[in-house]
Amino acid sequence: MDQHSSHPYETLTPDRVLNSIEALGYEINGHLLALNSYENRVYQIGINEKEFVIAKFYRPDRWSRETIQEEHDFSHELAQNELPVIAPFRDKNGTTLHSSANFLFSVSPRSGGHWPDLNTKEQREQMGRLLGRIHAIGALQPFQHRQTFTVDNGRRSQQFLLENTIIPDYLRPAYSTLTEDLLQAINNTFSAVSPYRQIRLHGDCHPGNILWSADQGPRFVDLDDASNGPAIQDLWMLLSGDAVEMRQQLEDLLAGYETFYDFDFSTVALIESLRTLRIMNYAAWLAQRWDDPAFQIAFPWFESSRYWEEHILSLREQAAELNSPSLL
Repeated sequence: MDQHSSHPYETLTPDRVLNSIEALGYEINGHLLALNSYENRVYQIGINEKEFVIAKFYRPDRWSRETIQEEHDFSHELAQNELPVIAPFRDKNGTTLHSSANFLFSVSPRSGGHWPDLNTKEQREQMGRLLGRIHAIGALQPFQHRQTFTVDNGRRSQQFLLENTIIPDYLRPAYSTLTEDLLQAINNTFSAVSPYRQIRLHGDCHPGNILWSADQGPRFVDLDDASNGPAIQDLWMLLSGDAVEMRQQLEDLLAGYETFYDFDFSTVALIESLRTLRIMNYAAWLAQRWDDPAFQIAFPWFESSRYWEEHILSLREQAAELNSPSLL
């Protein structure tokens, strides 16, 4: 793959970050800690005699201003309905999205916690109740600017990887044939389930985007991938283990979920299709961001033949899973 001489965050220096926050009226104390984030740049910033704040600088040209604002508005809508979602601060004018040079950014409260284990029935039911409440609000109206999750996401990922040179030549025919078969099978599954309800979702609801503390319970963070889609998209990434374990976990989640919102059980059949699309999209995401030095440092194995051999193997395993019975 061609390498570029620059990347979107080349000009985002520590001084620019701190100056951007100070320009909003915050009295910074000079503390700046880069947090673990690759798509965007996220920093913990010290404020005089106050709690730390979290500044998020969005990757240029990924989302439009309208798209990011819609994410912010959704997070505030949820927070106003007493859901534990970390929403960006509003300034005195009610603004949540700010700009500095070619960067859009937001400032949010810092929130502690750890990834949830969800290893008890009570925890899973609690999580289900929260997701049911989120989806009840998400169903009130669709996103107007953010994407709708469809099989086309996977098609775009496939095409990007085949049009670039990142996949070793000797693996390209296998990847092309396999992904074509997978996308056809996934499309058939989506068609069989359709029509299903499309609602506003968190979109990337895996344990890493949930902070759990003993005193406050779970709080949802990072709605960067919020989208319209089937409710199961916000549930399946919370499942783990074999089919028997995942079935019990899903039943527990739904026991809480249906207290607040009716679940469309037909969409359970989409789980393995959604997992397959996520695997494909992840590889394409790494390829699309490969000109960013942060990605080359964090994922040095990405250009190796071994990675692509294992990637194709995981997709072959998914081909078998697509034919497995639905969990419910």
